[in-house]
Amino acid sequence: MGRQVAAVLSVLLLAVGGVQGGRGVWIYAKAELAQVLLRRSWAATLAGRERVKPWPWADAWPVARIIFPTGDAIVLAGASGRNLAFAPGHLDGTALPGASGTCVIAGHRDTHFAVLENLVEGDTVQVEGASGNVTVYRVTASEVVDESETEVLADGPTSTLVLITCWPFDSVNPGGSLRYVVWAESVARQNVERLKVSTLNVSVRRRDRGRGWGPAASSP
Repeated sequence: MGRQVAAVLSVLLLAVGGVQGGRGVWIYAKAELAQVLLRRSWAATLAGRERVKPWPWADAWPVARIIFPTGDAIVLAGASGRNLAFAPGHLDGTALPGASGTCVIAGHRDTHFAVLENLVEGDTVQVEGASGNVTVYRVTASEVVDESETEVLADGPTSTLVLITCWPFDSVNPGGSLRYVVWAESVARQNVERLKVSTLNVSVRRRDRGRGWGPAASSP
């Protein structure tokens, strides 16, 4: 992507972010436009640059690319509400993708993480790190939890991926205290130049309604 094109997209992103009317449409537009710029930053990151800001006023940078059976998204450093408006966010203080420990990524239920509703046990989620390494995770469980129950984020010796979004998926009200959490365990790591998105079919399964959690600050 040329610099002039990137500059135009940055201006459009700023303009879209300031629009108050037609909120639902603009949320989607902002999320999609941001991913175009984030992919440019991610390409530079894979080429060896560090902390590449996707647009001039950004206070975060891409740290990973998450690949679902039906698509992918660039992940920003930090899971603040501001970051989640543009992309999924990696929760500060948790393990980086592919590393030992628990890696937590949050996203909005009506944009990048709407896909979580259709993930089922056994599906694979792949995460590309800044070095180009790709870690393959297999979904092991999912649950609706309350935001107060932070024990679901407990760190451990294995490489675990925890994905979080707000619940229910069809709610028209933002925020709320319930979170939908997906757990996945690392099964393999590959060093590849490019990763093709899997075309595996997905199906909807009934969500459990047990205990709960999700970071209140991010309100995905």
